[in-house]
Order: sequence, then structure tokens, then C-alpha cells
Amino acid sequence: MSDDTRQISRKQFVEELLRYRRGSVSRRHFLGITGLGLATAILGQAVPGLRPRPAFAQDLGDTLNFTTWPNYFDQANLDQFTKDTGVNINVAVFGSNEEMLAKLQAGGTGWDVLVPTNYTISTYKSLDLIEALELAQIPNFIESDHDTRFIGEAKIDGAIYAVPKNWGTTGYVVNTAKVEGEMTTWKQFWDRTRDDLSGLVMVHDYQLTTIGNALKYFGYSFNSIDPGELAEAEKLLIEAKPHLFAINSDYQPAMRAGDAVMSVAWTGDASQLKRDIPEMHYVLGKEGGEIWTDFYAIPKGAQNRPAAYAFINFMLDPAVNAKEVKAHGYPSTDKRTSALLPQEVLSDPILYPAQELLSALEFGAAATLTDPNRAELMARFKSA
Repeated sequence: MSDDTRQISRKQFVEELLRYRRGSVSRRHFLGITGLGLATAILGQAVPGLRPRPAFAQDLGDTLNFTTWPNYFDQANLDQFTKDTGVNINVAVFGSNEEMLAKLQAGGTGWDVLVPTNYTISTYKSLDLIEALELAQIPNFIESDHDTRFIGEAKIDGAIYAVPKNWGTTGYVVNTAKVEGEMTTWKQFWDRTRDDLSGLVMVHDYQLTTIGNALKYFGYSFNSIDPGELAEAEKLLIEAKPHLFAINSDYQPAMRAGDAVMSVAWTGDASQLKRDIPEMHYVLGKEGGEIWTDFYAIPKGAQNRPAAYAFINFMLDPAVNAKEVKAHGYPSTDKRTSALLPQEVLSDPILYPAQELLSALEFGAAATLTDPNRAELMARFKSA
């Protein structure tokens, strides 16, 4: 029998300990390189930093691949997860659910956690692209603490395939220092895009919201797949195309620089812009529009499922989630998180719009994700 234990110098031990505490290396690496292994339990009494939190007691590997949306997380929370676990997070950003779906269908993404929107979950499940979650590994998710209207689409045949990140709305943001007159409707949005705001307006690179809010101009459902109604929406979009500054789901840079003065926007982007530039105003068109929930999900074939579960559970800790809300400006579905938020957040009309505005909004419909007419319409609009 050979003895594989190797000795390291005091200096090397201290260097490895500092690396571990900074989150530069995993707990497995630290224990292996120092030869502490079985001695960890004893040393943990003298060096508290060696004691793993219960949720992170298992080997989580070195890397987590996280796929999300623009401007949609608090970097300090991601850094804290890495510090606690030694797991580095690679973040990929997408601008539409169609793009996420296409990537998953192509295979080989390497994703461990993704952030799908409510209306896509049934499609992901039917295509066998995401797995039913093992809720025992997500103790911070307590279903009864979430408003059922925001989480219902995640439960299919009694199994939960995703847990809620936050909810929000889709409206548009206006720089009132550069746009005169009150803006309250989608009709005004599209009319002024083709008139005095020509060259200064952005829309999402995302068929659900761009087509949906063109449909609202005519009073049709945000989710319509009716060929005649889509034809009217396409005519409007083609007319508006030459007047747009850009088609891009990451519109904050242009709005901050003043290159654009109005853009289709999500709750959190509007909140972030308003926080830094008070002249930014968020509008939910009186005709209606979208209300939505985004979720955390684990794709089939995830390379690092232990880290995926640990990450989701960490992000759903009410204290961590409250930091997320304060940083990115999207409201939580979890009443425990809301109880930790300051009154100025809970009374913010961007995050929590008046009921008369909310009542006109629609959740996205699953049919819109794969409807060929909407996909072809969006392709013609972008290429026009």
C-alpha cells in the first residue's frame, strides 16, 4: 500500500487557503491539494471558512453555465455564490425566447440553468428539452408563498418544471426631456415613430412583444395568430421599419446615450433607466399588452446539475432575492421576498402598476412561440 498524502509548505497552505476564501478554487481542490480530506470536520471547528453550508455540502464542480436576459441579475449575488461555492458562473445573454428555443433544439448548449418565460415552458416540456425539477433540492421554493397566477404554467401533469424568478410587464419607455406631450397608448407609440420621432425609436428583436404590441395598435389580442390580424400588424411594422433607430432587445445603451428617445421596454429596464435618468417614463399602453413571469429551469442533459440546483436554491433565498429586486427592478412572486423590500420599492408604479392598467394585460400564449405565421412575419420585418 502506498501513501499518496503529500506535504506542502506552510506558505503554500496559506496561499491555497486564501484562494479558497476568495472563491478562486473549489472546496474539492482545496482539500485535495492540502491533503486535509478526512481532517476537514475537525479543522472546521478551528477554521470556520472550511465549513460548507448545508446546501453546498456536495461537490459542485468548478463552472456553472447560466443563460438569461439583458440587465437581469445582481452581479454581487453571482459573485457571492462563487465565493461561497468556488463555482464560477459563465453568463450568456439572449434577446428572445425563440432564440433560446432554437439553441436548445440544436443541442450542445452546455447550459446548466436557463431563464424561460411562462408561455414557453409547455413547449420545452413537450419537446423534452427541460426536466421536471427535484424540489427537495430547492428548499427555498415554497409553492404556497407564490401568487398562483404567476406560477401556474410551470406545473404540468402534477410536476413542476420551473420555479419563478420574477414577474413583470412589457410597455415602452420615453425620455420626457426629449419627447413632448403625454404618452399613454400604443397608437401614440407607432404613430409618433412614423412622424416626429422618426429615427429615435427602438423595438425588441423578439416577435412576441414586437408583433404583439403592433397588434395592440388595432385593438387585437397581444397573442393573436389570426392571419388577417397579423397581416395588418405586418403592414404597420413594415411602414415603421425605416423610422426605427434599431431592432434590439438590449436597448438601455442607446436610451442612456440619447441615440434613442423611446423604446419597447420591460419593467426592470424601465426601472433602472428611471433610477439613473429621472426623465425616463414608463408607459403601459391603455389598449393592453403583456404581463409575464420568468422562471429558472434546468435543461435536459445539463452538465452540472448539482451546481444548477444549488444556484437556483441560492437565488430563491428571500434575502438574496430581495437584493435582486432592488438591483434589477423586477418584482418577485414570493411574498417572503416582498416582505423584505423597502416601501419605496413596493410603491413604485413601474414595478407595481395600477390595477386598471394591469387588468388589460395578457400573459403570452404558448401558440405564439411556434406559430409559423408569426415567425415568418418577424423575419420579413427584420429583412425589410
